[in-house]
Amino acid sequence: MLKIAVIIGSTRPGRNGEAVGRWVYEQAKKRSDAQFELVDVKDFNLPLLDEPVPTSMHQYTQEHTKKWSEKISGFDGFVFVTPEYNHATTGALKNALDYLYTEWNNKAAGFVGYGSMGGARAIENLRLIMGELQVADVRAAVYLSLFTDFENFSVFKPLPNREAELNTMLDQLVAWAEALKAIRT
Repeated sequence: MLKIAVIIGSTRPGRNGEAVGRWVYEQAKKRSDAQFELVDVKDFNLPLLDEPVPTSMHQYTQEHTKKWSEKISGFDGFVFVTPEYNHATTGALKNALDYLYTEWNNKAAGFVGYGSMGGARAIENLRLIMGELQVADVRAAVYLSLFTDFENFSVFKPLPNREAELNTMLDQLVAWAEALKAIRT
């Protein structure tokens, strides 16, 4: 069965990402077409990239890199949960992506963004990064507004239509993850 990680990309204290990530995970767990796991970048304590050799060479020296590599290697696809900071994804998520290369290759990704503009620019930023990492990103995404999907900008209360949007994205993600599995084997 396909394994898909729901990756929380914010490490900020008081973040909304944990609530959003848990919502994505709880909705995804209702599906029978893949196994989902919640992965929090915060749990890996990755300093700014500190590997002396380019990650594409897969010669890791740091224990935190080896642990991160082991976690990511086992997945067929990813749902990246990202806030939008200054028209981009978080530095923490970008750093976590930069730590690895081959572990991301020939897998699929979907996105759930949140912010004043639904995290749209953070998602577009991630789409550029995915191309370089050889990750196929799906068209459908979930764009959560701080104005309509959060109470007082901090209590996550998604609009009723968000579940259908999430399932559309997950349908595409599972299809692409399954197709790309053949390339990796």
